[in-house]
Formats: sequence, structure tokens, C-alpha cells
Amino acid sequence: MSEYIFKLPDLGEGTVEAEISEWMVKVGDSVQEEDTVCAMLTDKAAVELTAPVSGRVTSIAGEVGDTIAVGMPLIIFETAASNETTAEKTEPGAVAAVPEQATAHQVGTGTPSQADKAVKTSPSIRRRAREAGIDLSRVEGSGPRGRILQADFEAFLARSPVAVAPKQQPQSDKQTDGTTEIKVVGLRRKIAQHLEQANQEVPHFSYVEEVDVTEVDRLRRHLNRDKAAGEDTLTLLPFIALALARVLAQFPQCNAHYDKQRNVLIRYHAVHLGIATQTGDGLKVPVLKHAEKRSLEDTAREIRRLSTAARDNTASREELTGSTITLTSLGRLGGIVSTPLINLPEVAIIGVNKAVQRPMVMDGQIAIRAMMNLSSSFDHRFVDGHDAALLIQALKDLLEHPATIFMHG
Repeated sequence: MSEYIFKLPDLGEGTVEAEISEWMVKVGDSVQEEDTVCAMLTDKAAVELTAPVSGRVTSIAGEVGDTIAVGMPLIIFETAASNETTAEKTEPGAVAAVPEQATAHQVGTGTPSQADKAVKTSPSIRRRAREAGIDLSRVEGSGPRGRILQADFEAFLARSPVAVAPKQQPQSDKQTDGTTEIKVVGLRRKIAQHLEQANQEVPHFSYVEEVDVTEVDRLRRHLNRDKAAGEDTLTLLPFIALALARVLAQFPQCNAHYDKQRNVLIRYHAVHLGIATQTGDGLKVPVLKHAEKRSLEDTAREIRRLSTAARDNTASREELTGSTITLTSLGRLGGIVSTPLINLPEVAIIGVNKAVQRPMVMDGQIAIRAMMNLSSSFDHRFVDGHDAALLIQALKDLLEHPATIFMHG
């Protein structure tokens, strides 16, 4: 018998350390080469690591939430090979990048089977499978190389007679005197750090304006009427996205990044629009690249695709980075007013509240109109209140006269 030390490999893009997101093995487990052993979390993505050798796990580096430096021991295996001693495995085959942004996972009470470890899927789906007592080898995956996507797992749950077991508290939780302590790790920790930084560093200036969306909603319903049964229908979001991309050409100071290290404001010619999307793992921001060049249908189709990819964890790193301004909407839960925090290093975020019918005075008459508030925030260091107001008023004008969205520029 001999000892094999598996050190944390370089996960790319200048990564010097990574957070332990989830363990698929524990001390004493026997694994086969290429079995998935853990998921590591970088600033850009969750990365699954596979065993470089077959053997028995004798030591692991830490608990979920701990940070490990690249090149430090991650797992120690006891192997049967006499010539594999104190080695480091960094071949590409040992790293499987999960096409999703950082996701928060706790160590579950169950231990995956050998078949589960060999299955290609995301840590969040593994966790849900353990909670439901489902053998992932029974789930047919439609992703690349048979990877199980969120839609595959949901479809299996819908047709499976397996009863879902009550959700167990993670091992890292501590229950005492009627309270539950939950370690803040993964995506939730990244969100907390990002929002704390935004709140501390940025002097937010908020601006709220109501918009009459009666006409654009009438156009939306007219376009949906001609769609075939089962075809994806238009929502208001692609109209707002398209209108915003049009007006930003007049307000380049709002379509920008602030590089704090260099003390430089970078204004972008292209509009890479972040679409804030709530997922089962937390808030993600897939990016609609070159929104200024897209048609209405193309915008709607790409927003649907990106949102779906973010929710089922198939979005690539490129699709989750590079936004120059963010559009955030809570849909039907949008409320009346919100105060969104800026998505650093951007300098502006446009918040969409829900549309409601209200009596309004038009030409001296009471009329029922569809009204919606835009609640937006700007970095007051670089966007003056006057310019912020002008941007929102220009956006309002396009939405209230929707034909001009398609004439603009």
C-alpha cells in the first residue's frame, strides 16, 4: 500500500485559492479513478474534481466553506500501487468545470453511491438527489456527455413514484435551544460580500419614475396573438431591455465600469446587459451580449435562453460575466418601489416594478391605464442626478410610445 496526495490543481483564470463547496466522499470511502470527489468554488464558477487514482480516502483538507490554496493537499488516498507516492495530479482530466456561477451547498447527511459519483451533474442536483433518496444513475441526462440538467432532474421527479424524504439539516448546521446556525458559504457568501462591498463603497443615488406601459403592453399582446400554440410569448422585459439599449447611446456615463485599482472610468460602446435572475442557488446575472444590435424577438429569445441556463446551471462562465449595466425585475412580486444595489463594477442598475392597472387622468378624463414604476440606482460619484433623471425620462418616453423603440437611432 502507498499514499497518494492529491493537491488542489490550478483551476484557471489566475485562481490562487478556492472554497470547498461540497464533499462527495468522506474519510474511509473507497473510490475509483475519475469518481467525482468534491466541488470547489472560485470567483467565477463551481468546479468538480475527480479522483486521479483508485483507493481509499484517508484524509480530506477541511469542511465546506474552508478555503484551500492552489498546490496545497486536498485529499490523501491510500492506494495499492507501490510506485505512486506523494504525487500531485494536475492533468486536465482531473478537473471538470461546472458551467454555473458560484453555488452554495452544504454537506448532506447522506453519502452518494459509486454510481452517483460517476454521474455528470451539478452539486445542487446531487444534494437534491440525496435528500430525495434518488439514485442519479437512473436519471437520463440531456446535457453534454449525458450531463444531468435541472430540467432532466425535474422531469424525473415528476414521473417518479419515489417519495421525497424530509429535508435533513446539513452536518455543518448547529441546533441549540430552538435556533439553527447555518454556515454562510458558496454563492450566499459571495452575494453577501458583493452586496456589502457595493453598499459600503458606492454612494447610491436612487431615482423612481412611473411609466404608462399601456401602449407597449397592447403591442405585446398583439404580437403574442399571432404566435403559434406552445410558442414562447413575449413579456414586457424584452421591450424594456431593447429600449434601454437604445437610449444608453445618449448616456455613455451610465454604461460603464469603475476600475478602482487604476482609478479609471471605462465607458463601453457595446451594451452588455445583465439580466438579474433568481435561481434555486441564489441570484445570478447572465449577460445579454450586444443588446444594442438585437431585434425584439432575438432579445426575448436570448433572455429566455440565458435565464433558463442560469436556473438549470448550464450557463457558461462567459455568459455569467461581462455585463456593463444590469436590469433587475421581480416580475409579479415587483412591488411599488425598490432600491436595487449596483452590481459592481458597474455604475447603474435599472429596477423594474410590477405593472398594475390604475385610474389616471388623461386629457381631463379618468382612464384605466397600466402603470409601472422604474426604481433605479446610480453611482453618484460618476453619474450626476440630472443625467440619471434624463436617462430614465428617455427610457420612459420610448416605452410610452413603443413605435419609437424601433425607430430609435
